[in-house]
Amino acid sequence: MTARLRALSPQRLRGMRRGIEKESLRADAAGRLALTPHPATLGSALTHPRITTDFSESQLEFITGVHDSAEACVAEMRDIHRFVVPEIGDELLWVASMPCRLPIDETIPLGRYGSSNVGRMKSVYRMGLGYRYGRRMQTISGIHYNWSLPGLGDDDYFALIRNFRRHSFLLLLLFGASPAVCSNFVEGRPHELQTIGDDSLYLPYATSLRMGRLGYQSEAQASIAASFNNLESYGRSLEQALMQPYPPYAAIGVRNPGGEYNQLSTSLLQIENEFYGTIRPKRTIRPGERPLHALRERGVEYIEVRCMDLDPFEPIGIGAETMRFLDVFLLHALLADSAPDSPAEIAALARNQHRTAAQGRMPGLKLERDGGEVLLIDWAHEIVAGCAALARQLDEALGGRAYQAAVDAAGARLRDLDSTPSARALRAMSADFGGSFPAFARACSAATRERFLAEPLAAAGRERFIAMAAESVAAQRAIEAADRLPFEDYRLEYLSVERLQVERAAA
Repeated sequence: MTARLRALSPQRLRGMRRGIEKESLRADAAGRLALTPHPATLGSALTHPRITTDFSESQLEFITGVHDSAEACVAEMRDIHRFVVPEIGDELLWVASMPCRLPIDETIPLGRYGSSNVGRMKSVYRMGLGYRYGRRMQTISGIHYNWSLPGLGDDDYFALIRNFRRHSFLLLLLFGASPAVCSNFVEGRPHELQTIGDDSLYLPYATSLRMGRLGYQSEAQASIAASFNNLESYGRSLEQALMQPYPPYAAIGVRNPGGEYNQLSTSLLQIENEFYGTIRPKRTIRPGERPLHALRERGVEYIEVRCMDLDPFEPIGIGAETMRFLDVFLLHALLADSAPDSPAEIAALARNQHRTAAQGRMPGLKLERDGGEVLLIDWAHEIVAGCAALARQLDEALGGRAYQAAVDAAGARLRDLDSTPSARALRAMSADFGGSFPAFARACSAATRERFLAEPLAAAGRERFIAMAAESVAAQRAIEAADRLPFEDYRLEYLSVERLQVERAAA
């Protein structure tokens, strides 16, 4: 790693970029899912560049631009909150990854995006997710961290991804913040959770139930076993999952007897975004383009980290110090030796993830490594120690000691696991809320609301968001007016295998 570290010039390090996407449910004052439509004053969820919805009409998603520092990223996300919070009235932005009190599955509202073909595709896709995995699972929220470094090629990014997957248990341990759930979230599902309070369930050493067996997991997708050895192998495994019919989904059918759409397709994945994982290679897509086509044609542009819980103790769900640790962690994954993955290792990594999510703070917990077992805490200290030189180099390039402080804080957290967000959340629940997860999360959400109401956006900033909202509505109308194809023709054309492939020039 030392030689590779020396090859990272200060200029390249200063070119590092990041952005965040944050999902958050809208809840009413009592801590129940808000069933109101996406507020019209926020603009069009289809076309707004900063404010949209995720699975549910009640699940906001905020998206920053690309920034050269963690502080700039936090500042933009804070401004989005300062605009949105007054616009949703008495409703709360739910600060926890695991959802608030939910109604019965069928009444959780799907995101609505208008009458255009692309808007209908988004809604039908969500209908399919509901049939495949249940709507409750889709209301789980989190932080996505998008990251890039100048001068990296596809093989570099895939080497990073392989090491990230090997070491991502550390992020669950340090930053996982979902050790408990509302009891009704698991109603009718098998689970091994324990009772805490009258309305909540938990595991005493859990870090991130969101990333465990109750979260974004799929037995069907476990059969994909996508290889991250290179773009070709990744694309091949993804294309097969996108085109191969899956009998249980074929039984659902694309349409119901009344002609309404149940899902986009009967394949294992409807579209690329359905593929769950802790990290993804990404490329900005052009209008109407398939993500896999964009990757194959123009290569990896950045990576998307997907395993970060919302931190209920941070106003925007993530802090600048956490983002700086992610920067160092990703550089460590990039520079360390990265052997090819294998089906056996992929299966072991899944077991490590589930073990850490459910029991990560348990003394003596072991994970699988190189065919044997190692203490999780020893491996975690080894990774953090390996980040120290990188932090120093980043600080030399950027000035200050902020990156060293982030790595030092991670080391301190490992030495005192009671200081992790998951442990703090359980302690607060027990001490102040009678063991109630929804009461704890509701109180944190209400405090966050008051905080943003107390620091309103300046007039110029507010006018900018109002203008963005109006522009997004106009953009949606233009898309709807330009449609010419019937929706079924549009669906079939978009999902065709030709749209996934790239023509190669003859040698």
